[in-house]
Amino acid sequence: MASQVEQMIQVVVLSGRRGLHLKNPYSMPVNETSFSRLRNIIGGSSGIESLGEISNAEKRVKDTTLVALIKALIVQEILPASAADEKPPPSPVVVLSGRRGLHLKNPYSMPVNETSFSRLFGCIVPYARVPVHPCVRDSAVMTVERKQGTVCIFGTGDFGRSLGLRLLQAGYEVVFGSRDPKNRGLLPKGSKVMTHTEAAQTAQVIFIAVQRDHYEFLTSLTPALEGKVLVDISNNLKRGQFPQSNAEYLSSLVPGASVVKGFNTVSAWALQSGALDASRQVLLCGDDPQAKQAVVDIAHSLGLTTQDRGSLRAAGEVEDIPLQLFPLWRLPLWITSGLISFFFCYLIVYDVTYAYVEDGEDLFYRIMVAVPNKVFPDVSLVMLALCYLPGALAAILQLHNGTKHKRFPDWLDRWMLCRKQLGLVALALGLLHVLYTLVKPIRYNILHSGDTSVIKQIRENVTKPFDNTEAWRKDSYYSMGILGFFTFLLLGITSLPSVSNQLNWREFRFVQSKLGYLTLVLCTGHGLVYGWNKFLRASRWHWCLPPSYTLSLVVPCVVLMLKLVLITPCIHHRITRIRRGWEKPGKNHGHQTTVYMDKATSL
Repeated sequence: MASQVEQMIQVVVLSGRRGLHLKNPYSMPVNETSFSRLRNIIGGSSGIESLGEISNAEKRVKDTTLVALIKALIVQEILPASAADEKPPPSPVVVLSGRRGLHLKNPYSMPVNETSFSRLFGCIVPYARVPVHPCVRDSAVMTVERKQGTVCIFGTGDFGRSLGLRLLQAGYEVVFGSRDPKNRGLLPKGSKVMTHTEAAQTAQVIFIAVQRDHYEFLTSLTPALEGKVLVDISNNLKRGQFPQSNAEYLSSLVPGASVVKGFNTVSAWALQSGALDASRQVLLCGDDPQAKQAVVDIAHSLGLTTQDRGSLRAAGEVEDIPLQLFPLWRLPLWITSGLISFFFCYLIVYDVTYAYVEDGEDLFYRIMVAVPNKVFPDVSLVMLALCYLPGALAAILQLHNGTKHKRFPDWLDRWMLCRKQLGLVALALGLLHVLYTLVKPIRYNILHSGDTSVIKQIRENVTKPFDNTEAWRKDSYYSMGILGFFTFLLLGITSLPSVSNQLNWREFRFVQSKLGYLTLVLCTGHGLVYGWNKFLRASRWHWCLPPSYTLSLVVPCVVLMLKLVLITPCIHHRITRIRRGWEKPGKNHGHQTTVYMDKATSL
């Protein structure tokens, strides 16, 4: 009996917010919920009615205690049923619970996406009196095998070695195909090295981890590759380097094989680090559904997610993805660079050059701190307003067109798609403004001017009176700036995928729209109160140039004025009707459609 138990499930229960966690026996507390769920899954009664009977006051169970509990449950419930049915003991299984259900996993990889209840019940239902859950009644019963199968890799470079190591850890047998089978010093232990012809005969799935320039040797292997699944992982050095994609070229060389493009967006470093420090998404395309499914199963066993991009015709697009450098950030960064350059040059002329020419005063030291501390908030405020200006323009266009079934101009589409990036850059510049402001009291010229002012008052035996209005002004714009930056941080936090995925559409819209406009109001008020009545003073206009904060307030004030107009009841009601499908009578809009902005396009 004991030997049979040792072959059974060896797990530790981990409690979570929404379910039961079963993991390898190393570490985490168990609560009453997970205990009861374990007993419900296995079925029957073990004689232990609560977790408190086997744990301390803090309800923390050591590994050995919990494994003993599971063994007891197996002995009392599973083994008797197994003996009665004369069925072999099940394979060891490790299960991880997530937000969307139980996920099967092995000790070396991340959860897979298949329905995990079916796999769990596939291991224990035949041996326990447990009804099958309705959600998996029609699911295929699957069991965990220690060996997943054999995978062949052509190529012993960095990616091939990293992929081979991960496959070995996931339970696969790995065979490398090499021109020199004797040279295996750098290959992972446990793998085999053969010639290309011999290696191709050992596996159904073959990863082609060589560059396109070396594909010619595959033509001599055409008989051995007949009916095989070839996974092309190659990338090019630049876009449009070849008239035909690498995967399509490979398919033309070996017409009898099923070519799948994939794994080219995952780096060797991502595989070595367990896909924790880089992208975990594998983009796949191919013409054979069964071949793609075989690659999907391998990717899932490695803890990677997959996305089907269609037929092999999409291979060129997939191959271009690793060559892209921040495609959604280009326009925001260009706008940011232009605004920073403009305001920096403007302030050099307004603050530094004017004082040097008119008064002979050398203020060039302000370039290091004072000038950037004016540039960053000015640009940040303009960028924040630019996040909400395209939404107002889109509403005006829909009012003008009388329908939502008409495409926005391309420039407006592109603008709306990069609003999140515009907002994040604005937040970064606002953070720099905060940091520069914090060092303001310890700057030499500030300390010097303060000391000089005090000494001057002592010598002249005068006291500068307290200005109540000035105190109100400074406290007001400090307070509005702090609150504005706080709400700005909330907007940035909710833009993170890990946070936004927890919100429904209404919550996300409330934060990004209502809270976003509140942030814009606070930051605009911060600038207006800072300027106070200085806007009208002639001494503040140098060479007929207004202060920089005056310029930075133009776009935010325009956006807020447009918003005030659009939220008036008559206009807002009409916009709402249009967005719900209403069209102006007499309009014939053909087949054009509007590009809708989803959560990912918001700040």
